Amino acid sequence: MGYTVGVITASDKGARGEREDLSGPAIRELVTAAGGETLRYLVLPDEIDLIAETLAAWADAGDLDVILTTGGTGLTQRDITPEATRRIIHREAPGIAEALRAESMKQTPMAMLSRGIAGIRNKTLIVNLPGSPKAVRECLDVLGPVLPHAVQLLAGPTESHPV
Repeated sequence: MGYTVGVITASDKGARGEREDLSGPAIRELVTAAGGETLRYLVLPDEIDLIAETLAAWADAGDLDVILTTGGTGLTQRDITPEATRRIIHREAPGIAEALRAESMKQTPMAMLSRGIAGIRNKTLIVNLPGSPKAVRECLDVLGPVLPHAVQLLAGPTESHPV
């Protein structure tokens, strides 16, 4: 099953053109290889209001099944992507963030410093990924196989399953 994706790279230097974004293109490449289609891509500065407004506008437009962010998930003062995401989601999907961190921890103990979250706004899944291309690839190895099912669940009927 195909799905549509938006990609946001949160990077002050990237937004100013002082650093090439390698993580956003890596996400786009992996999404395409998995049968998805990237409809939107932006590099934004680490500004909480701008990131939150963009996430909300993209999710509310209704044409994206998934929004993947990269960057801004660390411990520095400017790392605010999880806070921007938390502002606009309706429900969290903590199992996704937990699975990504658990897998990343197998590669490096530094993964425990990642604060990325995942959640849902309307019928769009939003997932914060780390900022390095290597970490993006590792995380998408974990996330990729479940994305089609998540998209299908979000697009489906709104009634609860019978108990």
